[in-house]
Amino acid sequence: MTGDGDDEKVPDELAALDAELRRAERRAERRVDPGPTAVVVSVAMLALIGSLMLPWTGAVRGWEVLAGLAPLGLMPPLFAGTSLVFGLVCSALALALRWFGLAWLSAVGCGISVVTGVWAIWSRQVTVPAGGTGAGLGLVLAVLAVLVLAGAWVRIATRR
Repeated sequence: MTGDGDDEKVPDELAALDAELRRAERRAERRVDPGPTAVVVSVAMLALIGSLMLPWTGAVRGWEVLAGLAPLGLMPPLFAGTSLVFGLVCSALALALRWFGLAWLSAVGCGISVVTGVWAIWSRQVTVPAGGTGAGLGLVLAVLAVLVLAGAWVRIATRR
């Protein structure tokens, strides 16, 4: 600046470039890069899908709990629903879209699913003395898969 009052105008091309750089910066701030942790998330999602085919309690499989075909009380169906919504749907969307908000939603939702999953295991153990069936391999695998998902999403979301 020469100080003689002549304000130099920024050329239109540079102003457009500056606006484009600001838009790109805002887009980059809203995105996450899962990196190699995306493989961990994918494997845990597959384990969660596989757990739906295994028995959750007695002869009742996970998909039957999810569909509401077996009267198991409140906690196993609640866990089945939260693990489906947060562990599969939200995680798949977060991996595909790479939005920061979805990564945090997956982390928090999977954390809530871990709590409901532990309660679901506990609720099945309480019924055993009364003649009920305990937690099966599928339920335990589902809780472990959601636990891994919660840890992976927290790692991805906080890495930013």
